[in-house]
Amino acid sequence: MITILSFILVIGVVVFIHELGHFLAAKSVGVKVEKFYLGFNFFGLGISKVYKGTEYGIGLFPLGGYVKVAGVIDESMDSQYTGSPDEFRSKNMFQKIWIMSAGVIMNFILSTLIFSHLTYHNGINEPDPSSIIGSVIPNYPAEKLGLVEGDKITSINGIKISKWEDLTDIIHKNANNEVSISWKRNEQLMNGVAVIKATNQLIGDKMVEQGLIGISPVIINKDASILEAFVYGSKQTLSFLDLTYRSLMALIKGNVSVKELAGPLMIAKVAGETASAGFNALLGLMAFISVNLGLVNILPVPGLDGGHVVIALIEGCMRREIPLKIKLAIQQAGMFLLMILFITIMVNDIQRLFQ
Repeated sequence: MITILSFILVIGVVVFIHELGHFLAAKSVGVKVEKFYLGFNFFGLGISKVYKGTEYGIGLFPLGGYVKVAGVIDESMDSQYTGSPDEFRSKNMFQKIWIMSAGVIMNFILSTLIFSHLTYHNGINEPDPSSIIGSVIPNYPAEKLGLVEGDKITSINGIKISKWEDLTDIIHKNANNEVSISWKRNEQLMNGVAVIKATNQLIGDKMVEQGLIGISPVIINKDASILEAFVYGSKQTLSFLDLTYRSLMALIKGNVSVKELAGPLMIAKVAGETASAGFNALLGLMAFISVNLGLVNILPVPGLDGGHVVIALIEGCMRREIPLKIKLAIQQAGMFLLMILFITIMVNDIQRLFQ
């Protein structure tokens, strides 16, 4: 039950904020919003109510949501156009781009606010630059070697260590290699040998094998002012945005397998596990998913917000509309690609759950 409720909360808030962005942007330029749904009402399953010309509803399939704007060719494939000034196709290029990008903008605002909130209440964690161990991860070479919290690494393979950066540089370069490590514990010098564990890390847009021994530095926590929290929250959003972008590039270039893609089932599983760690942890997951949803939606792919933005740009440069048949074909191709992607993700999720 916790898993289900956590999933609904995380996805519900992220999707609602995204669709609210489209809704408010459309209203701001005088475009009629025909439908506003949280969740999909496939087969008519859901609840709805019409208010001031807009149908508001909650679908029983909590896998997303949608806003139906008058005069736009979206997943509904509705091509009706009366030429009314309150329709999407009657607006200029900048207004169209504003409507289609507002959902993504709202996702980035949400993630920034959440990260800022967490930073303000939890403070800013900064790693101590010294080579003192802050924690040891179970079942890694460091634990087997006998290293414990508070030990200070003094040398690796005879190379003197004075900063944490020196330590990580050597460890990362020695995946699967045996290294000799010297450390101090209560002024007593100790020595040992460990085989560095190899693990794949995303460096740039490539998966690179790096070494790890399972230690982390001492973390120094300091209070953050509201301004510092907002700046730090913005940086975290940009950092996760960069990570998501690099992950996508690695996937497109074939550096990462499509089997690494995860969907709603894995999100639900992670949400349930995160909820047990506390509400703040769940908020952090929400912010991360919000960044992912924002970036994916702005990709120039037919069927996504970014695809609509590209069409608006092309039409703006041409100063005329793309023929309706071509628009419908583009939308259909996009929906077909998205359906293949969705099926692939669901298969990955099911395989992970059984494993």
